Amino acid sequence: MEQFEAVLKKWGNSLGITIPSEVIKEEKIKPNEKINVLVFKDSKKEFNEIFGTLKLKMPTQKAMEEIDEGYDEH
Repeated sequence: MEQFEAVLKKWGNSLGITIPSEVIKEEKIKPNEKINVLVFKDSKKEFNEIFGTLKLKMPTQKAMEEIDEGYDEH
């Protein structure tokens, strides 16, 4: 998934954006391929600031240790 800023341009009765070539290469996008677009008006925030991040009840290391203990018992 790539995030970039674009300026809307008039395209007939619609508005359009240009996808940067770096994004096209990274995501391997081809002409006529269907893609999903998420629109945020004039947002300077990063994607994770808008949607947040997953808050775990225990630290990742502790969770991994508990998983390892479960495997050791069998």
